[in-house]
Amino acid sequence: MRIVAGERRGARIAAPKGTHTRPTSDRAREAAYNLIGPVDGATVLDLFAGSGAMGLEALSRGARRCVFVESDRAACRVIRDNLATLRLTGALVLCKDAFQALREERAAGRTYDLVLADPPYGAWNDLEARLGEAVAAVLVPDGLLVVETAAKVEPQLPLDLVTSRRYGSARITLFSR
Repeated sequence: MRIVAGERRGARIAAPKGTHTRPTSDRAREAAYNLIGPVDGATVLDLFAGSGAMGLEALSRGARRCVFVESDRAACRVIRDNLATLRLTGALVLCKDAFQALREERAAGRTYDLVLADPPYGAWNDLEARLGEAVAAVLVPDGLLVVETAAKVEPQLPLDLVTSRRYGSARITLFSR
């Protein structure tokens, strides 16, 4: 995998070994950021971060800050290693459950311009009902939530649907608050 655009364009990034994580493909990341638009100066929350590819892409493209949330310790190490290798600043890696992190961010009054959510495809049905409400609490007005699901899944969240597109086996859906 490589960073698609921005300051670190073309740089290689590592992914956690095994099948526990499913990194977003370069093609899907590029397409997602074409839909998102410029992220210069944005604050970003990358939930279910895996390799951190989506958040790393945001930092490379000029995001001011990115908080990576991932429950798998090995994946957290990979994100930290990718940040060090790419010499990207403005990042924090939280190795914890996404909903726990969302509660803590809300309690601390922190908000985000862009929230990226790429949960395990098989877990979507269990997460969908809770995710929209939890994310809305930390999303700035007019902020974007970007959800990656399996291509056949069409997320339904209590936010405004912006667009939904299929890219191979993945679907990228954007919501706004």
